[in-house]
Amino acid sequence: MDNGVLEDIEVTVTFLEMHVPPAYSPPVPYNRQIALLKTKDIPLHFYRYLMDRVGRKWHWVNVLRLDDDELAAGIHREDRDIRVLYLDGAPAGFFDLKPHLPEEVELAYFGMMEHATGQGIGRWFLGAAIAAAWSYGPKRVAVQTCTLDHPAALPLYQKLGFAPVAQKKEIVHPLPFAERSASVMRP
Repeated sequence: MDNGVLEDIEVTVTFLEMHVPPAYSPPVPYNRQIALLKTKDIPLHFYRYLMDRVGRKWHWVNVLRLDDDELAAGIHREDRDIRVLYLDGAPAGFFDLKPHLPEEVELAYFGMMEHATGQGIGRWFLGAAIAAAWSYGPKRVAVQTCTLDHPAALPLYQKLGFAPVAQKKEIVHPLPFAERSASVMRP
């Protein structure tokens, strides 16, 4: 490990779908200063920051390996919907919807930073992501999670109406700290 090379991690990915909007949305937590803002042409450095701070513990690395042109081509599409959660005025999480498939909206990324977890915000935040996905009028909303994600992710998705439809094994290639730093801190 001194050479910065990290061992690959085998994971099980679970694919989930929802075919009808939920009957109710979880209520906004009270007595909290919360804002959920839709981005427009999110700066690449801010998207990478969110991806790193939300996904570091869970090995969200694919986006961090993209160069500027590849990342911009994906996240600056007119139909991409990226919303940032703020708690007490500071970034606390985000979700990223891909509504460009003909009948499906994919909840591509959803997560909160560590300082925002365990405060009763996650259920409402996921409900807001689901409502945003259904606002595009798809036939289904899809999401995937894996065995590296937060242990509450799969049960929460299911509680809010997603049902597992498939599983597969994949290999995650962790980012060494130097490569992660170079991605997040690029000029």
